[in-house]
Amino acid sequence: MAEQYLSLSIVWYGTSLCDLNHSWTVAKRGESFAPLLRMPMTEMLELHKAKMHADGLAAAVVDCFAHYYTKLAGGDRGLVPNREITALDSNAMPVLDDLPPGDPAALAHTVMLKLNGGLGTSMGLKKAKSLLPVKPDFTFLDSIAHQAQNWRIRLLFMNSYNTRDDTRNFFDAYPQLVADNNPLGFLQNRFPRIARKTGEPLDFGDERDWNPPGHGDLYLAIQKDGLLDSLLAEGYRHLFVSNADNLGATPDPRIPAFMERNGVSFVLEACRRSAMDTKGGHLAFSKKRGVLLLREVAQCPDEDLDGFQDIDRFQWFNTNNLWIDLRTLKQRLLENSGFLPLPMIRNRKTVEGIDVVQIETAMGAAIELFPAACAMIVPRSRFVPVKKTDDLLVLRSDIYDLDPTTGVLSADAAPPSVALDEHFYKTMDDFDARFPAGAPSLKRCTELTVEGDVTFGSDVALSGAVHVTAAAPATLATGEYTGTITL
Repeated sequence: MAEQYLSLSIVWYGTSLCDLNHSWTVAKRGESFAPLLRMPMTEMLELHKAKMHADGLAAAVVDCFAHYYTKLAGGDRGLVPNREITALDSNAMPVLDDLPPGDPAALAHTVMLKLNGGLGTSMGLKKAKSLLPVKPDFTFLDSIAHQAQNWRIRLLFMNSYNTRDDTRNFFDAYPQLVADNNPLGFLQNRFPRIARKTGEPLDFGDERDWNPPGHGDLYLAIQKDGLLDSLLAEGYRHLFVSNADNLGATPDPRIPAFMERNGVSFVLEACRRSAMDTKGGHLAFSKKRGVLLLREVAQCPDEDLDGFQDIDRFQWFNTNNLWIDLRTLKQRLLENSGFLPLPMIRNRKTVEGIDVVQIETAMGAAIELFPAACAMIVPRSRFVPVKKTDDLLVLRSDIYDLDPTTGVLSADAAPPSVALDEHFYKTMDDFDARFPAGAPSLKRCTELTVEGDVTFGSDVALSGAVHVTAAAPATLATGEYTGTITL
């Protein structure tokens, strides 16, 4: 019965480094170019490798970067056209709520890993976003800590250079948790940024030279200091990975039990796409290779963008909640020089006026590299990310309850769609200043749009579709509101 869920084949990708002696042909979607080169491409790659070695990066990280640099030099644009894929059949996907109850003891062999590299710069933060309070005096990290204690599950964090110290300092308040989960975290790697016009590494001599390689770096970074081998030696079999800002992603013993029962090595939790999910990565099936794949918007050709956003055709999106068989992961890494050849994502940026290319990967894309991998349909309640202050407002409202003992989030109503005026609510300082009494009641609200500089008073309750607009700074006083409110 399980066979209907599984991807049937694996295709590995590799290109010889001898292919590098030709023009640089990185493209932005359909656009290609070939800049002037100051030296042969093989020598250019050696500059990047020397920079990485000098930074102390492991050999597997250097090899991984070289793999993608080679693909770029060969003209690979990392694009997945609509014609090469087909939509998933939901009847061939297991459903979490249909699984038999799981024994909580199954989590004794599971590691809960939280991706905690984000600074929350889009919200005006200069610290780890996971330090934000989601309820009074209760942060994302508090919730995660209480979940680990409640389920007695091994806890790990993948931090960035920017969040490492914040996380260490925070967990001084949980000394026993740190002692029981040593090491508590490991550091994400980094790749050198590539100057688009020359193919050379940047040379500012500071953080501007580097980019985070995306959460696909997980598979490289978890090997640091022998961590993966230590986890396997200690008897851990499964890795449950999710974003630190998604408190809906809690351990569920039904999933590792399903994996063991059916010989599944990789599970990606998927939800039905809605109008809010048109830009996020979606799942599909490769016609040519016969595997499940994850396609991000950066991998979609311009001419196919309408198709990418078609939520009726591509109905399932990646929640970034993954379950990985550690034994199979180790095997795959050994087979490929210590890294997984994930599909490449080219990210174009400008750094101090220099047009650069950043090589990145997505961890969910590994679904096409594991045998017996599947996407599993899960309820939307397992996907409650906070990317903007709009999301945080809903999380802080009476829509959600957060059990301070277990750290578990529960919803009392369907969350509304929220759009706050970015001129006045984008940063946390501006957001907090306009909700001095906390979030309004949103239990009966289906949609909230705020245009203008509006401060919300205490005991404000919203119902139905609410549109608040103000031409000048104004306050929405205590009361119940629905429809259009002009201040």
